[in-house]
Amino acid sequence: MSIEPEKEKLSERDKGFIRMRSIMDYGMGILWIAMGVFLIFIEKFNTGLEARFDDPVMKAFGGVCILYGGFRVYRGYRKNYLK
Repeated sequence: MSIEPEKEKLSERDKGFIRMRSIMDYGMGILWIAMGVFLIFIEKFNTGLEARFDDPVMKAFGGVCILYGGFRVYRGYRKNYLK
């Protein structure tokens, strides 16, 4: 006897939903991380926006974006959507 509950059989529709959500979470996580890196290192990219966006608040927001992007990638990895 095992202590773990039996795994539920998922329908093809549920498997497709989980796959689609996982891909979306990976993609959005990468975009959020890229935006955070851009905001933190904006002076290295030479876009002309350094004067407007080079302040500590934007660097803090960039850090929050990286954290949220990491969460989205983790959620895509876990695939815990139907529970």
